[in-house]
Amino acid sequence: MLELEIFAFAIWTFFLVYATWYFTSAKCSTPITTEEAKILWKIHRRDSGCRSKKWREMTRHGKIVGFECSCGYKHVQRRPIIVNLPSVQIDQQACVPDEIRSQQSASLTLDSETYVAPTHAD
Repeated sequence: MLELEIFAFAIWTFFLVYATWYFTSAKCSTPITTEEAKILWKIHRRDSGCRSKKWREMTRHGKIVGFECSCGYKHVQRRPIIVNLPSVQIDQQACVPDEIRSQQSASLTLDSETYVAPTHAD
């Protein structure tokens, strides 16, 4: 019976280690634009002192996922398989009390791009 408990413990430990690796380390390719690939290539050249003049796009399933420099450097844009969902945007107008909102809207002039601080009644 003790051997069965040790075996079950080992299986559960293996499962937890594998699940932790999968959710934190496993990644998939993320598509990027040609402009983003070009900027990343320029950053590579600047940071590494690369003197190459040519680069090519790396594609997967018809989408650009990275670049390959003529010096041999390869960059593939990756993101974790499990990522947090974007945070919910809170409507700031809903959080501001009506009396403060009316003061702010009266002091803000969009046409002249000037902001006048609201006056506080003492």
